[in-house]
Amino acid sequence: MASVPPSFGLRLRLSEVSFRPPELFRRRVLIRSSDCKIKCCCSGKVTPIRVIVSGSGRKCGNNPDEWRVDSKNTSRKDRIRAAPALPFASSQSMMSSRQEKFFPRCTPKNSGPQFRDTPPKRDTGIASEKEWGISLNEHVNESGVNVDGSTWYRESGEDFGENGFRCRWAKMGGQSHDGLSEWKETWWEKSDWSGYKELGVEKSGKNSEGDSWWETWREVLYQDEWSNLARIERSAQKQAKSGIENAGWYENWWEKYDAKGWTEKGAHKYGRLNEQSWWEKWGEHYDGRGSVLKWTDKWAETELGTRWGDKWEEKFFAGIGSRQGETWHVSPAGERWSRTWGEEHFGNGSKVHKYGKSTTGESWDIIVDEETYYEAEPHYGWADVVGDSSQLLSIQPQEKPPGVYPYLDFGSTSSPSLPKDDDDPSPP
Repeated sequence: MASVPPSFGLRLRLSEVSFRPPELFRRRVLIRSSDCKIKCCCSGKVTPIRVIVSGSGRKCGNNPDEWRVDSKNTSRKDRIRAAPALPFASSQSMMSSRQEKFFPRCTPKNSGPQFRDTPPKRDTGIASEKEWGISLNEHVNESGVNVDGSTWYRESGEDFGENGFRCRWAKMGGQSHDGLSEWKETWWEKSDWSGYKELGVEKSGKNSEGDSWWETWREVLYQDEWSNLARIERSAQKQAKSGIENAGWYENWWEKYDAKGWTEKGAHKYGRLNEQSWWEKWGEHYDGRGSVLKWTDKWAETELGTRWGDKWEEKFFAGIGSRQGETWHVSPAGERWSRTWGEEHFGNGSKVHKYGKSTTGESWDIIVDEETYYEAEPHYGWADVVGDSSQLLSIQPQEKPPGVYPYLDFGSTSSPSLPKDDDDPSPP
């Protein structure tokens, strides 16, 4: 098990973002913003001293300066001329520049449960089983004190409930001598007689600068009560908040699959740096029979009242479908500019109807010779997620007694409460 120091000084310095009004270039809107530099200081001269206490546990636990539509949503030949490919003020540039250098890990000479948690990285989606490295084989309950006065603990256990419920879990964490820095990590696997299986992780932490973070990842296998098909669902939620400036970000990612090719994917993201805030939402839905719906909606605003955004949607089945979108900007005085565009694909593979207009008076309505291209199947589907879920599938439930039938209840499980500081307003 990899280890890093029990504590280190994390210093988060965010430069202010200068906002410039958009410059209009014919059919494009270009919005520029400055980069955000993040530095980290690591004190890595702590040598831990392990003090073991025996017992048992019982609790169950790219250039970042531009926003672009996700590559998996934009690899379409016939959008190149129709859809305005607009650079957008980057949420990544605000909090995640130079991520590889953000939190250097320091390895002490002595091993043990030490400071393992770091703030999650921006815009990294849902981690795989291999990336999390969940291990529940040990049965321990121990704690210790390091030479600098910081403390650590490590626990594991197993809980049981009705309908063959079984939860294996492991916890570890620690804090600095003054309690200002703290980290926690919980791993778990769950199962019951219905065939339900779950694998998950939750991490959280804070440092002496007041920066805080939290993230969780879950992977679930169950049988759908209406279709009787096996389903796998994966999700991740992440957030981080600066203790020095009015800055932070939040992300919610999800993926759902069934054995007949039905697939749903999506994400909601939010970020803020001092006077500027930004949002992004996108989704994909494949019905497994050739029908596909994809959409993206992004917008941002400043405290001065400037707002801007970009959104698009596409629907296709058997080569017949449409695409449409809008780019817009609102000034502090309330003046609004927008450009709308659309495409109609007739299924013949060679003719496309394109139309659009803007508030500045431009318009077009033409039929062009162009191929129709769209993705009727997800690039990552049921076979892929099954192949990458070996640890989830290998969870061994309890042996069911003869004559006992599972009570099937697929209600949603509870999850940690989300931050309420920032509401998620809709774009104008």
